[in-house]
Amino acid sequence: MPQPSNNAVAFGFAWLLLVAAALTGVIWWWSVGQPVSLQDAPSARIACVSYAPFRKVGESPLNTRFVITPERIDEDLRALSQRFDCVRTYSQSNGLSAVPAIAARYHMQVLMGIWISSVSKQNEREIATGIATANANPKTIRGIVVGNEVLLRGEVSPKNLATYIQTVRAATPSDIPITYADVWERWLQYPQMANSVDFITIHILPYWEDKPVAAKDAVPYVESIYTRLQHAFPGKQLMIGETGWPSAGRLRRTAEPSLVNEARYLREFVNYAATVHMPYNVIETFDQPWKRALEGTVGGYWGIFDSDANPKFAMLGPVTEEPHWWWGWVASGIGAVLFMVVGGVGRTWHSWRGWFASFLSGVAAGAAIAWQVRKMMYACGPLWEWVLSSVSLALALMVALALGRRIAAHLADRYDHSEPASWWRFVALFGLVLYDILMAFDGRYMDFPIGLFALPCIGYALFGLLTLEEKMPSIEQRFLACAGPALAIVPVVVEVGMNYVSWLWLGLNVAIAVPVWVNGCRHAIRLQPQEA
Repeated sequence: MPQPSNNAVAFGFAWLLLVAAALTGVIWWWSVGQPVSLQDAPSARIACVSYAPFRKVGESPLNTRFVITPERIDEDLRALSQRFDCVRTYSQSNGLSAVPAIAARYHMQVLMGIWISSVSKQNEREIATGIATANANPKTIRGIVVGNEVLLRGEVSPKNLATYIQTVRAATPSDIPITYADVWERWLQYPQMANSVDFITIHILPYWEDKPVAAKDAVPYVESIYTRLQHAFPGKQLMIGETGWPSAGRLRRTAEPSLVNEARYLREFVNYAATVHMPYNVIETFDQPWKRALEGTVGGYWGIFDSDANPKFAMLGPVTEEPHWWWGWVASGIGAVLFMVVGGVGRTWHSWRGWFASFLSGVAAGAAIAWQVRKMMYACGPLWEWVLSSVSLALALMVALALGRRIAAHLADRYDHSEPASWWRFVALFGLVLYDILMAFDGRYMDFPIGLFALPCIGYALFGLLTLEEKMPSIEQRFLACAGPALAIVPVVVEVGMNYVSWLWLGLNVAIAVPVWVNGCRHAIRLQPQEA
């Protein structure tokens, strides 16, 4: 059974932590609901945009048997023609060979893709279909892209790729230019590929750079890369074949996915492209749920439209990150009531401090839960992800309620002699360290579940400030309390200290570990030599 701490400094710090947690939640939700003034785009129209119609759950180009119907493509292009002059495709499979003929109905052009991979038979089919499509729609095809980032993936050699390009050139109208598309570094690595194409198509995605670039600095960065490639390939026309910004997902250093940042980048880029009369293509038309399996949350949110084909932002006027921000305050209010009810059942205290502590705990917990639910709405796809996330969040809330009740009693100067089951903290530590391992060794595409782990981590930190455990924490808990912070340092180092979310994650690891360290050291000092 834990004993109460009589340390006035610890009690003062506990109050400070509670107030800070509640205010942080309330202020954050208010801040994401404020309109942000951005530079207006010169027009709502965009020159060209990547078109992949796999915007519904279960649709994926990885499924070779799945075919997008011509009716669906017609529906999409009819709507897209209102804002775009051109669409870029990436393959001839999945029914996409029908795009040029349908685009002609709406006076759109197509930057037509032929997918090249390591499978020779598939490449031959793609090329044969692409040649037939180009010959049937010569006036609609703006250019043919033979291969997309295939050198980046290392699936074919530059020599074989050049052969594929020559095959397409020899069998299609001479007035249709041929190109290959890859990230700008690969063009510098394989400059000989410039001799095989009519124009160079480069991809510049500031978010995905090895050294990610913040949204506010992204367009100047693109300008510098574009200028660098112009100097590297004088006399050769350059086109930016992919550029854009994600609206949701994992922060990379200072490159933060958000709706406001996507709107900021796209507006600024379109303004820049207009000043230099540069051909470009933006990625992409729709949010693609299937990409989350490959790239994490961020992969599914590069669209100008969401997966229901609704525009995510306007090209003029202020942009709001979360129009329904007030739900965060509603959740905080519900949390305050819930924690006060649970904390007041069978209470032995009557001080206002107990009620106020319950209120603050509930506000902070409600805001954190709302944050995590919002994250789940972006990140969860299959049913099992929803179930696992929901169960984990429910368990975290139960732990927070149990701890909140005891914290309120302590801060009301009436010690609660009941003790939360020790396995609750073990489970929280185990889950935290398990996620730490994943983040440390394969965290490129993983989100930080701050809202989920904030509940047990901050709860146990507060409880540890106010109590002294009678028994030595188990060796398993001591091990996990040491392993967690050690592993959580890795994302901070990998992101060279620039990712503030990685620091928050490290803070949660330290918060739940410190009481274990303190109580472990306190009991170790009291042990007899033979016991030690």
